[in-house]
Amino acid sequence: MVPRFCFSVKKSRSGRDGSVVFFPLLCCKITHFQTMATDCEAWLNSNPVEAVDLSDSYQFGDEENGLGGNIDDKINGNWISAPAGTVHEARLKAKAKRRLRKNSSRDSGRGDSLSDNGDAVRSAAPPTSPKGRVLDRRSRLGKGRGLPKKGGAGGKGVWGTPGEVYDEEEVDVRDPNYDEDQESCVYETVVLPLDEEAFTKTVTPIVQEYFEHGDANEVAELLGELNLSSMRSDVPLLAVSLALESKASHRELTSRLLSWLCGRVLTRSDIENAFHKLLRELPDLVLDTPTAPQLVGQFIARAVTDQILTKNYIEGYKGRVDCEHARAALDRAAVLLKMSREAGLRIDNLWGSGGGQRPVNQLIKEVNLLLQEYVLSGDTVEAERCLRELEVPHFHHEFVYEAIIMVLESKGDKTLQMILKLLKSLFDSSVITVDQMRRGYERVYMDIVDINIDVPCAYSILEHFVDKSFSTGVIDAKLRDLCPCRGRKRFVSEGDGGRLKPESY
Repeated sequence: MVPRFCFSVKKSRSGRDGSVVFFPLLCCKITHFQTMATDCEAWLNSNPVEAVDLSDSYQFGDEENGLGGNIDDKINGNWISAPAGTVHEARLKAKAKRRLRKNSSRDSGRGDSLSDNGDAVRSAAPPTSPKGRVLDRRSRLGKGRGLPKKGGAGGKGVWGTPGEVYDEEEVDVRDPNYDEDQESCVYETVVLPLDEEAFTKTVTPIVQEYFEHGDANEVAELLGELNLSSMRSDVPLLAVSLALESKASHRELTSRLLSWLCGRVLTRSDIENAFHKLLRELPDLVLDTPTAPQLVGQFIARAVTDQILTKNYIEGYKGRVDCEHARAALDRAAVLLKMSREAGLRIDNLWGSGGGQRPVNQLIKEVNLLLQEYVLSGDTVEAERCLRELEVPHFHHEFVYEAIIMVLESKGDKTLQMILKLLKSLFDSSVITVDQMRRGYERVYMDIVDINIDVPCAYSILEHFVDKSFSTGVIDAKLRDLCPCRGRKRFVSEGDGGRLKPESY
């Protein structure tokens, strides 16, 4: 064994400026150092071996290549040699130890170990990336089973182990921040009251959507979630104002909505205040809707019939109204109520029903009345307006069907020209679409056999009308070619001479 000489350095402070002075100290006395050097030299002479680089520094050249050979080292001024096998083994052991010491603190989880012969054995686990080592919660000391720290409940942003349920925290009476009044507190959601601008922006979409779906219960629920406070009477005012600018079916829905909201969201006094404001705003409403006084009067009469306004509501305004529009509205309501009592007028059906909500038989009767009125007056614009007010664009094929039937049943060419003019006008203005026009003609084609029983000349009249319709651009050539034609029968019996069958046969 080659002895090593160990030196230690002692650091001390001296001087006024606080500078540091180092004093080297020998592990043994200087007098014994010469004796030990002499003994070491004698031991080396008696045991000739090749010198090994006993330092921990890295070597270059042949050491990295692991080449054997005689490498001379100088110890105490004497060059000695050592066997090649001993030098190679010592070199590998020292290299493995250095590598293990270097990586132990950094990659403790990689599983490096030292085999019996001194070789470094590495496990099959691949090294982790630096980012993975930073985020890894396993211990870096190489101890334990590799599980996360604190069972996965530790770390930034972690509130406990997965699946942990926290119980309700009990109030500590000894807490210096404890307040007895907090135990009896009741927490409720407070909805701020709406101002005029917020009320208009919130309620207007609700009423407009109601005109589409017609569900008054949904409107009541939405209004119940709002803090209307003193603006409850503005709900009927806004609904009626929007209905004045809309169609008859929306006015009927508005009357139903007011009847549904009364007693649920609104009170009778809220309804009365709303109509009072409505009468005062009639001069402004007339600018946009000239028929506003008559319409407001009908709303008042319908509200009295639905018992959301008192019967003495109209009488309370006698002699107190200066506005002519308000007087016209009240007079209209009084006349309707009088007709209801004496003549049996049904005010509950004052606005009529929506197009899709009316029965088919009623729609067919209204279509026939419309056509009869047009044949008498010849006013195409009025007929178009009446057809729009029916609000049944999906049922316009019935209008085309009834118009053609009227032509087939009429006598003379006047009705044919008037119906053709009307269909042309409605087709050009897109009131009747191409699909509805086509369906109306096809229905006549399908029923012509039954129609011919009542109208013997139906085939010839239909063919003439279809040709006229094609020439004016109401139908296309494909629809014209579908028109059925009645074939003529011949007598082939003996002696007929090829004569045609008479029409009266």
